[in-house]
This record gives sequence, structure tokens and C-alpha cells, in this order.
Amino acid sequence: MQMKKVFIKSLLTVMASIAVTVQAQTFRLTPDGYFNAGGTDVMAFSDFYPEGHQGGVCVIMNGHRIATNGDIRMEATPGQWQPVPKQLSRKVDDVRERIVTTLCYPDSSRHLTGFNPMVYPDWRVTYTVTVELGQSTQLHAPNSNPDQGIIVTVDLDTPVPDFLLGKVGFNLEFYPGDLFGKPWLMDSQTGIFPQQPNGPLLQVATNRGHDGNFFAGRGLKADLAQLDGKGYSPLRADDIIAEPYAVGQKFTSCPDDAMRRLTVESLTEPLKLYDGRMNHNNGWFVLRSEIAKGATKGAVRWFIKPAVNEQWRYTPVIQTSQIGYKTQQQKRIVIETDKRDDSVEPLQVVRIDADGETIVRTVQPKVWGKFLRYRYLTADLSDITEAGLYQLRYGKAQSSVFRIADDVYDRGVWQPVVEYFLPVQMCHMRVSEKYRIWHDACHMDDALMAKVGNHIDGYVQQPGLSKYAEGAKVPGVNVGGWHDAGDFDLRVESQAGEAYILALAYEQFHPDIDVTAIDQQRRRVEIHEPDGKNDILQQVENGALTVVRSYQALGRLYRGIICSTLRQYAMLGDAAAMTDGIAGNSDDRWIFTEENPMRALSTAAQLAGAARVLRGFNDKLSQECLDIAATLYSQGRNDGRMVGAKLQVAVELYLATGKQEYLDFILSQQQLITNSIARTGWFTARIAKLLESKKDKRSRQFAAAFRAALADYKTQLDKQSAETPYGVPYRPSIWGAGWDIQRFGFEYYFLASAYPELFEKGTIYSALDFVLGCHPGSNTASFASGVGARSATVAYGLNRADWSYIPGGVVSGTALIRPDFPELLEFPFLWQQTEYVLGGGSSHYMFLVLAAINPNSL
Repeated sequence: MQMKKVFIKSLLTVMASIAVTVQAQTFRLTPDGYFNAGGTDVMAFSDFYPEGHQGGVCVIMNGHRIATNGDIRMEATPGQWQPVPKQLSRKVDDVRERIVTTLCYPDSSRHLTGFNPMVYPDWRVTYTVTVELGQSTQLHAPNSNPDQGIIVTVDLDTPVPDFLLGKVGFNLEFYPGDLFGKPWLMDSQTGIFPQQPNGPLLQVATNRGHDGNFFAGRGLKADLAQLDGKGYSPLRADDIIAEPYAVGQKFTSCPDDAMRRLTVESLTEPLKLYDGRMNHNNGWFVLRSEIAKGATKGAVRWFIKPAVNEQWRYTPVIQTSQIGYKTQQQKRIVIETDKRDDSVEPLQVVRIDADGETIVRTVQPKVWGKFLRYRYLTADLSDITEAGLYQLRYGKAQSSVFRIADDVYDRGVWQPVVEYFLPVQMCHMRVSEKYRIWHDACHMDDALMAKVGNHIDGYVQQPGLSKYAEGAKVPGVNVGGWHDAGDFDLRVESQAGEAYILALAYEQFHPDIDVTAIDQQRRRVEIHEPDGKNDILQQVENGALTVVRSYQALGRLYRGIICSTLRQYAMLGDAAAMTDGIAGNSDDRWIFTEENPMRALSTAAQLAGAARVLRGFNDKLSQECLDIAATLYSQGRNDGRMVGAKLQVAVELYLATGKQEYLDFILSQQQLITNSIARTGWFTARIAKLLESKKDKRSRQFAAAFRAALADYKTQLDKQSAETPYGVPYRPSIWGAGWDIQRFGFEYYFLASAYPELFEKGTIYSALDFVLGCHPGSNTASFASGVGARSATVAYGLNRADWSYIPGGVVSGTALIRPDFPELLEFPFLWQQTEYVLGGGSSHYMFLVLAAINPNSL
């Protein structure tokens, strides 16, 4: 009898499993424009950034993005600047439950032009990618049990030309960070995804186009110099990739894991599994089918079957500051739950001390509502003011341990920006930290005058702007500056912008910090060795030096300084290895200049701001900054958008000099200022507030009009902030929203400090909390590396190849995988999620922390 019961119980379990499996395969096209079944989503061309591994066909399973970029590409393992298609249209057919996207090659707007020019082969093709519901029995197995899944079909309007055969194929990229050590199957073949790419290598001669030239950008190893003489160099002349790990018709990733198992079956050409990291450190695993000779309609036909669990629910995530809160600070807590969850459980507030833990409060969270793909609850714990260690628990979820204390921001929160990040990023310096050398003295051979033409990373040298011939040595520019993230170039907006934000932070809060020895003459930086000078002022000096000395050398602002070849640009490691240090060699970096009146005026404003705090610290450099700012101001036109840019220069110059001519210009622009208060309000507020106490009618009228415009602007800001449960706007484009929100908080501070009756200081804390961990998605890490109980310690910096970080660097933060999936991966090669940046980022974050420490300034 007992055996019979066991048998029946086992049979019922198997039947239930089968029922769940059948049910789990029922995909439906949702109102949000993608296919869903349980915890699994299949998206099609909702996103638009394939260079950043966002776009094409995308699979999200149980809260994890498994695969993406399903589309036609022109190489097995494409790199960042590989030619990408242009999307012409995307149509969601609710009746037939399918998504049809029309695309084409080439994208003429990116061919040898734009921010990062690409080179497209001589092949014009328009094609469609149809993603629809289907069953495997529809394809080739009429007598088998049907598996429902997703069918992907590619139709071309013209066949692949002979010179591109073997190049063009349909790729699907698998995120490597979750796959190391995990198994895969390809027909009867098996394997384990490796931690590092492994040989053997496959060398394929680079194809040539009809004009006899190599073609197609960085990924296809084109020598662009042969094409247009604009100074590009290839990574190598041949196309070298890792041999595929396997070839077959049916591939399964993670067959042992029902939460991440994904099967792809090709009904056309065989599947090949490649390791894209062999060519590019930022590559992913790539599953690919090449397009056969003569194929057009049905050139590619795949059946994709992700494992689905209809019972899966998103585990609630408690989002708090990873640092904690001051005793009297607002303490807004956000809980992210599955959108299908309609329950509200009590939130336990646990205090931790030497004897253990005590539940000090049980709070009933409020339902905020739906945002992105989740349902949100909020709780206000502002009335908990007793100092100590705390943790929050909601159901089975728990937060990191955080502090409540009045000194919570005082040590190791803002200081790492100045203590580590900025020193490590310094160019033309040997940077040491006791036994460690972050990098040796670098780029001492700067710089040669750039060649005329469109270069990489947004650098364009216009003709007739430089007194130096192409390739001539430009003297005196090998001083100052910070490397831009991990790219080792110096951009004028990064250099002047960073100096400006640091200057305003010093001007507002006068922080006292001296933990670094900086010697500009000997080109030495010693971290954790005081030298009797304020580190922030030394860093303002460092940024001003590169802008001022380049201006003096060129007689105009530089666009920046960047390496001349692609091979150099892709370098990771010690910055000193980029060039040999001997001036005049072909490996020297290039210096660019440009005719960009808007950028010239923004730089002028930033130099004027830096000049104020340099006065008394480096008087000569301070005056040089002021002189350049005044010159650029006088050259600025009083028309169109130029007036708004010129206005900020006038504000900063007036605050630096007190000259009436600058105030007169500000007063003359009352209508412009009030009409564009969202753009001009924050920097004008410092002057408008002063004018309230003036006795002349013009000043008082200006101040009154400004205040009235601010009231309307505050209504707009409240509306934007109310669109999210975080109390701040969250509208990321390509990059994560961290930088945008830090900039928002930075600008908001000047409004709140001048007009506290209109702009409450709580918004400053909301912006800071967002950076420190109270942000969308399951990864609640602090964006500030090394700051908080949990932080971004795998980041896109100069040491990213080591899966490491630089303390005080602030990453771009949680990105949005369109239409509704927030994501922050622990992966060092996703610049749009984990990149550090100059001219904002860390310095904006530091400013917010200093504002939180000094609430009386608000």
C-alpha cells in the first residue's frame, strides 16, 4: 500500500511537472511589445545600441538578461565599431502575434563620419527580421511532441555577394559574466564556458571590396588610411578569431539550470559557437549562422526555446543607501516587487548591537504603484533617529547593513574621489601608492598636431585652424589633465568641467583634505602622503593646467589630446606604455583644435569658476584662466543659443571680478533666463538672490521675475520626480542614469541653497541615496566604487581587464534595457553601465556628499 502511495505521488509529481512545462511554453505578445511567458521575455529590436550589447533579439530569463543583439552582423565576433545596420521600421502585429523589423546596410550617416566613424562594405541590402510565436513541429518534426517557442526568420532583398560570403551571418550574443564555468551542448558535443578565451586561432584573409581596398572598420580590420588618408591604422591586417568551440544544428546553454536554460535550433545553416573575447576584451560569447550563397527569403531561420517557469516571481528587493543616513535626514526606503504581486508585508526595522539584534519597528509600506516592469512600495523611516547599525527585512528579502549616525558621511565617502580616483587618473605623472604603482609617468612626448579629418571618439580636426603643420610638434602641452575613464585621452570638456565642479565644491564647502603629495615639477604623485596643500585645490590646478597651456600653445582652445592609432586606443594597462616618451615619434598622441563656439563658451565659464579658487593658491594660473575666459567671452556672439552659453560665462566672470559689464549683460537677458529657467536657473540663482537686496528698480524687477519663473520650474521638477518612486527623475538614454541624477542633484543644490523656501533639501538626499544604492533593479550596489557595504567593484576604468576598480570612481549606473528592464551588470566592459568619467560623475557625487554634510548651506 505504501509503495502504491509513493508511486501515485511520484506520478502526480511527474504529471504536474509536465503540465507546468506545457503551460510554461505559452508565450504571448504583451502590450509592452515583447513576448512573455512566466519569468521569460523575448524582445525584438526594442533597444538601439548594438555596439553596447543592447539591441536586436534579446532574451531575459527570471530577472537576468541571457542573450542579446540577435541580428545580421558582418563578422563572427564584432567589436565596438563594427558596422551596424540602420533600423528603418518596427511593426508589432498583435493579431498575428509577431514583430517585424526592417533594417538595412549601410548606414550612410555613420560611414566614415560621425562620433566614431565606421566603414561599410560595398553592399546595399534591405532585410526583415520576423520574430513570432511558433512550434518546433511546424519546422521539421511533425511526429514529435510540439515545443512552443519563438521563431526568428531573416529575409534579404538581395543575396550576399561572393566577396562577403563567410562574413555575413545572424549573431546572438550571450552575456559571459553569468556563464563562466557553466555547461553547453551542441548536438552531441559538450563543453564548459571558459573564464578566459582559449585558442586555437582561425586566420581568415580579409576580404576586399570592389575598389580593391580593405573595408569595414575596427571589427573587420580595415586600414582606413588606405581608404581616405585620414590617419587610421588597423588592429591587424587579417581577420583572426578563435576557432569555434563547436558547430552543429542545435545548441543549448546551461542545460543543467532550468532558470537559465536556452536552446537555439537552426533550420538553415549550421550554428557556430565563438568566443568574442579573443578579438576584443569586451566581447561576448557568440552563436552564429552564416548566410548561404544565393539565400534571400528565409536566409536564416531559428527556433528559440527558453526554459520557462510560470510560477517564477521576482524576489523583492529592498533599496536603501549602502552608507546609511544622518539622524535627522529623510530616510526614504523603496521596495521593488513583482508586478503580479498584490500583497503588502510588514517591513521590519532591525537594530544590531554587540548582543545581537532587536526588531525596533514594524512598518506597513505604502503601495507606490507600477514603474518600469515592477511594482513598488515605499516606506519613510525619517523618524528613526537613534544612532546605530540597522538592517531592513521584507518577507525573505533583507537589505545590507547600514548606519544611522551624524558622522555617516564624514570619512571614506566623498574622500576617495580625491584620495584615489583623481590622482590615479592624472596624466603626465607617475602615480604611486606605497608599494603599488598605479601607472608610470606617461605621455611625456605630447603632442603632435593632428591630421585634418575625422578621427575616432569624436575628434575632428578642421582645416585652417592651427598655426602648426600636420604632424608638427606642439610644445608645452605635456602637463596636467586626467585620463578620461579608461581611454587615456584628454577632452577639453572633461578637463575644464572637472576643474569647475571641484572649484564650486571648494567654494561652497571649503573641505579640508591633504592625503596626497602632488609635484607638478617632478611629475610625481604619492597617494597617502600629505604635502601641506589642499588636495582639491591641487586637482583644480591640474585640470586648469592642461587647458591653459594648450590654449597658450595653439592660440585657441584644444579639442583634446588622443592617440593616433586604433591599436593604441584599444590598449589596456599602464598608461606609460601607450607611447615611448620620445617626442616626435609616430606613437606620439595628437592634439586637436576646433571651431566650436558653444564649447568655447562653456569652457570659458568653467575656467572663470576655477580662477576664483586658484586665487591665493596659484595666482599666475588664476589670472591666466581669467584672461582666457574674458577673451572667449568677448568673442562669443549675442545670437541664438550662443547667448545662453555666454550668459553662464558672464555669471562666473562677475562672481570672479565684480565688473559691472558682466552684470549688465546678465540683467539684459532677463527674458531669456526666465524662458529657459530649466537650463539657466541653477547657475544664475547665485546672482539673482543677491539682486533681491539691491535698491535699483532694474535689479529688483529681475529678481522678482526670476523667482516667479522658479516657482513654475519647481512645479515641473515635482512632476518629473513624482514619475518614479525615488523622488528624482529617471530617464536614461544609452548610458546609465547615475550621472544624470548626480548632475540633477548638483544643479538642484544651487536652487535649494538660494531659495530654500521653494526647493526643499530632501531632494538632494534623494539624489545622493540613488547613487548610493536606492535605485532600480536587483543590483543595489553603490555606484561609487569602494563606498558603502556593497559597491561597484568591477568597473570600466584603466584596470578593467583585471576585473577591478579604482576607489572613488563613480560608474554610469543602472541602465535601461528597453522598454522596461533596469540592469547593472557586474561586468567591466560595459561602458554604458560601469564606466568612470571625468567632467562630472565622481565630482558631482562628491559635491552631493559635501552638501549632505553641510545642511546649513541649503
